[in-house]
Amino acid sequence: MSAETQAIQIPEKIMRQIRTDSQNSILRARLCPSRSEIIQLRCVDYRRETDNQFGAQLWYFEGFGVDESSRKLPIFGALEYSIQFGLHDLVDDGVFDSLSQRDRFHSVYRRGQVRTSIWHPAHRWLIVGMLLVALATAIKFYPLLFAE
Repeated sequence: MSAETQAIQIPEKIMRQIRTDSQNSILRARLCPSRSEIIQLRCVDYRRETDNQFGAQLWYFEGFGVDESSRKLPIFGALEYSIQFGLHDLVDDGVFDSLSQRDRFHSVYRRGQVRTSIWHPAHRWLIVGMLLVALATAIKFYPLLFAE
């Protein structure tokens, strides 16, 4: 956590909104919000709003969630806000099962998008499928092209 995020003053109204949004993200994760508990809530990234661009905040929360079968699970959540004209607008949120999953969310947050590779296995299967369809189409219509 940087020193800048430790020194910011967050108004109580904004903190209520952040707590409510964290409870809503727990609900969207199909966990019981009334029996789930948020132990820690902290701002890990804060970019101030300037005259030329909007600001952003990334909040983390940790705690325990209770699922449908009444099991108590550790949860690691993230809330991403855009600050536009002084208003906090929730952009994205998530509740994760492990710290590594949440760290992946943070890396996507920093880069701005997930980069895909053409060598991803799903892309290779798509290319193979497209080639097979093109080959089948060419074989089917080849006699029609040269028919007299």
